Amino acid sequence: MPSTWSLPCFLAKLVFLWGLCQAQYEIVGYPPGYPDPSIEHYTPPVLPEDTPRIQLRLAGDKRKHNEGRVEVYYEGEWGTVCDDDFTIHNAHVVCRELGYVEAVSWSPSSKYGKGEGRIWFDNVHCTGNEKTLALCPSNGIGVSDCKHTEDVGVLCSDRRIPGFKFVNTLTNNIDNLNIHVEDVRIRAILSSLRKRTPVTEGYVEIKDGGRWRQICDEEWTQMNSRVICGMFGFPGEKRYNTRVYKMFARRRKPAYWDYSVNCTGNEAHLSGCTLGKALASKGNRTCGQGLPVVVSCVPGRSFSPAPMTGFRKAYRHEHPLVRLRGGAVVGEGRVEVLKNGEWGTICDDNWNLMAATVVCRELGYGSAKEALNGGRLGQGMGPVHLNEVDCTGFEKSITDCSFTMDNESLGCSHEEDAGVRCNIPAMGFQQRLRLSGGRSPFEGRVEVLAERNGSLVWGTVCSEGWGTMEAMVVCRQLGLGFASSAFQESWYWMGQVNADAVVMSGVRCSGTEMSLSHCLHHEEYLHCPRGGGRFAAGVSCSETAPDLVLNPQVVEETTYLEDRPMFMLQCAYEENCLSSTASSTPANAFRRLLRFSSQIHNNGQSDFRPKLNRESWVWHDCHRHYHSMEVFTHYDLFSLNGTKVAEGHKASFCLEDTECDEGIEKKYECANFGEQGITLGCWDTYRHDIDCQWVDITDVKPGDYIFQVILNPNYEVPESDFSNNIVKCRCRYDGHRIWMYSCHIGGSMSAEVEETFPGLLSNQVTHR
Repeated sequence: MPSTWSLPCFLAKLVFLWGLCQAQYEIVGYPPGYPDPSIEHYTPPVLPEDTPRIQLRLAGDKRKHNEGRVEVYYEGEWGTVCDDDFTIHNAHVVCRELGYVEAVSWSPSSKYGKGEGRIWFDNVHCTGNEKTLALCPSNGIGVSDCKHTEDVGVLCSDRRIPGFKFVNTLTNNIDNLNIHVEDVRIRAILSSLRKRTPVTEGYVEIKDGGRWRQICDEEWTQMNSRVICGMFGFPGEKRYNTRVYKMFARRRKPAYWDYSVNCTGNEAHLSGCTLGKALASKGNRTCGQGLPVVVSCVPGRSFSPAPMTGFRKAYRHEHPLVRLRGGAVVGEGRVEVLKNGEWGTICDDNWNLMAATVVCRELGYGSAKEALNGGRLGQGMGPVHLNEVDCTGFEKSITDCSFTMDNESLGCSHEEDAGVRCNIPAMGFQQRLRLSGGRSPFEGRVEVLAERNGSLVWGTVCSEGWGTMEAMVVCRQLGLGFASSAFQESWYWMGQVNADAVVMSGVRCSGTEMSLSHCLHHEEYLHCPRGGGRFAAGVSCSETAPDLVLNPQVVEETTYLEDRPMFMLQCAYEENCLSSTASSTPANAFRRLLRFSSQIHNNGQSDFRPKLNRESWVWHDCHRHYHSMEVFTHYDLFSLNGTKVAEGHKASFCLEDTECDEGIEKKYECANFGEQGITLGCWDTYRHDIDCQWVDITDVKPGDYIFQVILNPNYEVPESDFSNNIVKCRCRYDGHRIWMYSCHIGGSMSAEVEETFPGLLSNQVTHR
């Protein structure tokens, strides 16, 4: 009987493994996630003979490759479109003519900069079903009373029309006509490279009209390779063995695309490059003496194979001058630069794809997918170092670009912090993890693909020790943003029945890993006393998260000492807000308290809410209030050698909006058992004169110390950035008075400065 079952089992495994191997090539196209070509068959439009022949492109100061100023080529000249009477229907026609599924939005008043030349279209009225902009009613081509300050722009969907084929409707050569094809990929050819992830070397293939084709290398340049590698998440390119590919090309006749490609090297995407000459004149389509284009890309440090660990974990090493903060996934975040020993942000004035690409390549990623403005990935603290950054795209560092220093006259604030989303290599991590049984794709029981007894099987993760940091990694690996909750029971999510068994246990993550398999976990010998099934780990994810930051200046300015009699501290004693020696202190004796105020800002992307709903809040009868989080902050005093000499903690009995930035309304108020939280753009102030807002230093000797405050120390509520939850100060105590100075957010200074402050560098877990 076993022999009759062995062949089907073997074939099933083979098919499954083949599917996984194929996956790394099928999803490698940019951008991922658009519908399968079989869903819709694209047919080139058949236009009436009297239809004006035009070509379109998106130009100007872009922040994504699929947006820009609408430009029209007609009668040998590029011109623009006026925004008068422009609608989303017009934008749909433009985007579909360029090969995108639809338009997302349109922008008037030359958002992408003023164009040049004629204004070809004005008062355009499309229904949305036209095959070309030239078929939409308008004043007539070239008839306009507009200026270039009224040039219109569009933002198109990331998704390309399946089966789209580029058609040049004009017989003459066009200068600066951009490339619009269905998809692009790097296909590994050599057997030694096919099993590697990510795919770094192979044929460059273009999907046009539903068919994959190679590109003739006769006019291919290193700048073209630089752009292709950047699209796929690689910061650079290198030489390869041409002899092997010549042998391969002789064995199998390539099918070439109709055109060559011209890139300058600073484009973020192939669509920014221009068409070269057509190959149709060669007739036999053999590319003359040329061969299919091959690129060999250099992966960044985080994606390079390492002998022992497979792949180096994200963020393990950081560039000394630039970093990203507040992003949900690897390769995105608010851009921060180190200047004069202090980390600061970049103002978004003139921020574009070219500058963003310099940042991405500098950090070991590819080109930029998007240049973000308006503090969309959270607002930073500290100085704004750079403004009006202008890059050529070939700089080694963003600090090599030209820029102006920010000052008050320029009016830049952290509401204008610049950010980036970078292209990163396709690692295939998403195929090894899934959420099952949830009401939406953003929640469910965590199921992983693991090897057991020589087979790849789906199973659950043991929930023992499962928390926010582990959930953060799951959401990042699946591209679902941040964790909003981590669950140690998932009985309410009925996952796949055949995946109930536990295949992973002992998981401990720092929160920055790219994959759950990169976290510490048990290898062959699993240990999960409660088992899987209903006790399996689960998560819910969110595209946004809050980010708490303590204002260090307020701590520094409000510090003072108070000697308070013990009989006035009974409630604080019951809540463990005093040192252990207080238990033997007579009622008429005094305790010396280091008091200060805390101003806690929410600079993230969503409101900060307590972990528990208010039905679960704990009533403290002594202080007559509810605690929504039992431990909200830790206060510690260290000696200069790092020894803790005093400590305190604060429960969040009242999270509310004390004040807000201009234009933001308060949502949360503690009075009358109201909802608790901190609204995005608001702050909560714990005044120095409330209970437990202190450190008991009765037993501390005079001397120099380091004072440290940590917010959300147990990671009970997920945040977009835990590294900025800490404030450190230098402190001098002479036995009668106290001075607090050099207060700063942990990680906001250079490494050399931080080394002089003992204690935690930041609140980010590094080892457990």
